[in-house]
Amino acid sequence: MSAASRIDTEVGIIGAGPAGLLLSHLLDRASIDSVVVERRTRAEIEQTHRAGILEQGSVQLLVETGVSNRVLTDGREHHGIDLRFGGVSHRLDFGQLVDASSWLYPQTDVFRDLAAARDRDGGDVRYGVADAVVDDPTLDRPTIHTTTAEGEPQAIRCRTVVGADGAHSQTRQLIAGRAQYFRQYPFAWFGILCEAPPAAAELVYCRSDRGFALISQRTETLQRMYFQCDPAIDASTWSDDRIWSELQSRVAGEDDFRLPEGPIVQRTVLPFRSFVCEPMRHANLLLVGDAAHTVPPTGAKGLNLALADAALAADMLTRAHHGDRTALDGYSARAQDRVWRAQHFSYWMTTLLHDAPNEQEFDRRRQLAELRLLTRSAAGARLLAEGYTGWPHEPLTDGTPSGAAHARVRWPLSLSGR
Repeated sequence: MSAASRIDTEVGIIGAGPAGLLLSHLLDRASIDSVVVERRTRAEIEQTHRAGILEQGSVQLLVETGVSNRVLTDGREHHGIDLRFGGVSHRLDFGQLVDASSWLYPQTDVFRDLAAARDRDGGDVRYGVADAVVDDPTLDRPTIHTTTAEGEPQAIRCRTVVGADGAHSQTRQLIAGRAQYFRQYPFAWFGILCEAPPAAAELVYCRSDRGFALISQRTETLQRMYFQCDPAIDASTWSDDRIWSELQSRVAGEDDFRLPEGPIVQRTVLPFRSFVCEPMRHANLLLVGDAAHTVPPTGAKGLNLALADAALAADMLTRAHHGDRTALDGYSARAQDRVWRAQHFSYWMTTLLHDAPNEQEFDRRRQLAELRLLTRSAAGARLLAEGYTGWPHEPLTDGTPSGAAHARVRWPLSLSGR
């Protein structure tokens, strides 16, 4: 094998998911060079279909930084959700409650938009790269050692390494003195993709005596739905009729709400877990996205956290690039403030709507009382709406040292006029 070719760049990013690609895009806007390496091929990522709900701030981040306007034309703006319990739906109107909205836009499409933007702007993104190994991150210029898609060794020397390599991150192992916080939930989601018209205009979160169900949408003819199940279930053994019977029983009620049925084209079981790695920075290494944290999908926070990490990392790396290397010192604490808020929100939504094994009647009645409180109390409904549509992004004010007071900004979003 030939000697490794060497590339010099400012920031080396391991992982070309939404977090890694957005970070590269934002750095490029700040005239900072980066190289992104990804073990999967681009086609493999594009063919991995994942649902996605974008917070208002995430939509604005993608649009206003020039990634793409496609979320506005192909995405669906949602002005609220339905909480369904006791066989009745209760709508939470986000516009009235917090003057915000969320957007139904699959993570796969977010990736496609970011990958296309990196192509358009001449970004250096290398797919199909194997064996990305980082040497000592305490060095002034740490190196990422890889093998290209053509089988050639390569060394990428950079000022900062960013681990955006997902939930099974190898980069995370380099965080010295890390603490890892983990919760495995005793249930999973049975998810389907079906050929049917939408059952509702927006998402329906349903708590029933048989367990949780989520009714979502994709297009006018393709829908995504989930119901709570045992993690050990083999999805392939469930017939279409059995799946539809289970879903219909969970949404049934006095209002005769019923799901339009159709052929099920995909079925899978999604286990639940929460995970946080602290800190998210060690020397010249940062973590972003699932490499540092994962959340259960109930609160729709995973993709949004990844984008928020990338935006914060870009801000601090830009400051470091212009001479303030101490800016990186505040990255972990700033990022994890949002991470733990998202963990709490996701845990709250999950425990509010799911039945735990061996749950007693006291627990079920307490859940129903809390759901009634959320739908009868404007203050309670606002708390849920604020968490669901996303907390304000809080960029540092220009020239403010890391850890000092910072501006609290809610971007005024006016994106619905398409």
